[in-house]
Amino acid sequence: MYNTPKLSVVGAGPGDPELITIKALNTLKDAKVVLFDALINRELLEYAPQAEHIFVGKRKDKHRYSQDEINELIVKYALERGHVVRLKGGDPFIFGRGSEEINYAKSKGLETAVVSGITSSIAVPANVGIPLTQRGTSESFWVITGTTTQKKLSEDVRLAAQSTATVVILMGMAKLPEIVDIFSYYGKQNTPVGIIQNGTTTNEKSGFGTIKSIEKVVAEKQLTAPAIIVIGEVVRESGKLKSVMQNAIEESVIINSPIGG
Repeated sequence: MYNTPKLSVVGAGPGDPELITIKALNTLKDAKVVLFDALINRELLEYAPQAEHIFVGKRKDKHRYSQDEINELIVKYALERGHVVRLKGGDPFIFGRGSEEINYAKSKGLETAVVSGITSSIAVPANVGIPLTQRGTSESFWVITGTTTQKKLSEDVRLAAQSTATVVILMGMAKLPEIVDIFSYYGKQNTPVGIIQNGTTTNEKSGFGTIKSIEKVVAEKQLTAPAIIVIGEVVRESGKLKSVMQNAIEESVIINSPIGG
């Protein structure tokens, strides 16, 4: 039976394999080939046992395939096999280049579909108790890439630092010193910060502090990419930050007391 060449760009969610939509799972079950990224949970591939699984992930300075090569693979396998699923972490239309792949596939005559995913920019903070908006605290939030195509920190970070909004920065760990400098320049040294590595997975790690202290926290907890940086007063809603702040107060009391020396 002839299989119509088709591309489905599917969001895999933030990491927890249960945080994927029913529509995404049904799409995987119909796939003949799955091209998957580095940040997806490999357990999800079990929902496509009949498909060929091909890793095309891109991590910092380690690209198995260029984007142009991935585009060509999509078309090649769709023409040869039929339904290709491009499985991406989070939501494919938030810094996932999903629209580029859809547009390329359309230009080559393929049918296309998009299955939205739960974005890590919202789900990961929520998993540690951080609401991105909070009545009386934050009326909006920014989601910004930490590294642009020119390998520079987005200029939007400087604009966001001047607002009262919650700021969520993806792919920003390598730029953390620059981020700290920008927020400090605008007098935000005491603004709470939460950093969550491998959010919603069994390997999740997190660190909490302020703009003034967060680099020290990252070093002490050995936090690295992939991680999400959340900056704003809403970070205080996390019980983890409250614990950190209480410990800091207690340590200060002991150090400054007559008994403490």
